[in-house]
Amino acid sequence: MTDTRHEADVAFIKALAELLRENDLTELQVKREYGEEDSLNVRVSRAAPAPAAPVQVAVPAAPAAAPAAPAAAPAEAPAAADDPASHPGAVTSPMVGTVYMQPEPGAAPFVTVGASVSEGDTLLIVEAMKTMNHIHAPKSGTVKRILVADGDAVEFGTPLVIIE
Repeated sequence: MTDTRHEADVAFIKALAELLRENDLTELQVKREYGEEDSLNVRVSRAAPAPAAPVQVAVPAAPAAAPAAPAAAPAEAPAAADDPASHPGAVTSPMVGTVYMQPEPGAAPFVTVGASVSEGDTLLIVEAMKTMNHIHAPKSGTVKRILVADGDAVEFGTPLVIIE
């Protein structure tokens, strides 16, 4: 590797870190191809701020301060307890990208809630860097929940679907 390319790679990684910070992302992964057998794989990540602690502190204090807060507090409490990412049947995004629920606009979606899927069936597509990546079912089962909508932006590890 030449010094010029090394400097360019360092600048590229710094630019990715800046994108991470500016867009408040927790992780960004990129593969840069230089030739047939030469590439640079970069994964830039940072610790996500722990939203659970402020929510736990704010939820008990909010009902005493404002009467409108109790309606929001019960909705947030079960969501934290029923975290889809911790579900054993959760299928998570392997990359940052945009979700597409059907193979082309106007077509039927790949899956719907209640549909039976076999291992390897396409659940949805995540577009990353103009590449359509089919997300396959890791196991056979029934689609219990679809956690994203067509056109949603997702990050690495975002829960997409729950299969039981």
